[in-house]
Amino acid sequence: MQIIQPHYHAIARTAQDYERMAMSGVVAVAEPAFWAGFDRRYPETFIDYFRQISEFEPTRAAEYGIRHFCWVAVNPKEAENVTLTRAVLEQMPEFFAKPTCLGVGETGLHKSTKNECEALEAHVELAMKHGQLVLIHTPHLADKAHGTRRVLEVLAAMNVDPQRIWIDHVEEQTIGPCLDAGYWVGFTLYPITKCSPKRAVDMLEKYGWERILVNSSADWGPSDPFTLQQCVVEFRRRGHSLQEALEVFHNNPCRFLGQNPKFDIQPVRVEYDSAVGV
Repeated sequence: MQIIQPHYHAIARTAQDYERMAMSGVVAVAEPAFWAGFDRRYPETFIDYFRQISEFEPTRAAEYGIRHFCWVAVNPKEAENVTLTRAVLEQMPEFFAKPTCLGVGETGLHKSTKNECEALEAHVELAMKHGQLVLIHTPHLADKAHGTRRVLEVLAAMNVDPQRIWIDHVEEQTIGPCLDAGYWVGFTLYPITKCSPKRAVDMLEKYGWERILVNSSADWGPSDPFTLQQCVVEFRRRGHSLQEALEVFHNNPCRFLGQNPKFDIQPVRVEYDSAVGV
């Protein structure tokens, strides 16, 4: 089965992960700009990082037949450095022209401070000005509900097209308001903390799969890119068809990411054989 991994931090992973993902059906990954584990001090550090994920990483993924796309942004954990954020934002349009850059992300909130909210607004304004998609990080764990509410408040005060914005890391208490406001949402799966594959399938069965993306993040912390495949298995184990699985784990990423014409992978549909069943 073909799978798209829409939120994947490739620079934190090994070539063997690419190889195993290719063997498990992954045809494309999309890599948002991420926190490095420490606060960066120089705009040039971000620029080199953006070059790495927009120029080098696609070549590494291609060795395994996987398409690699990226997003650029200042991570909300570093938004307290206002001067740094402004300097990086000034240079981001250069990367919008890269052939694999899909938009602005992941911006968003971490502790929902005034500076973070202003940085989020600045990122979204830049994206709208340049016709870019937006990927928004919502806080993990303690500040989840409050931070997601603040994201929705910031967006509600702006002139945005909800169909071009993906609010990520939603969970049971935050998915409803995001979908009701017309945005795409994402479940981020982890092996220990945050959302599990089984909880993700529970939410898919409750809310349907329109405007929903599923990813495994796969960053440098405790994480596993194959929680996404575990979610596929759990979805199928509960009796959902192969086509329904394709709609969630392949076609929905095509529909959202494909709003940027650089993402040219098309939705797929399997032929149904009544004698065999799918």
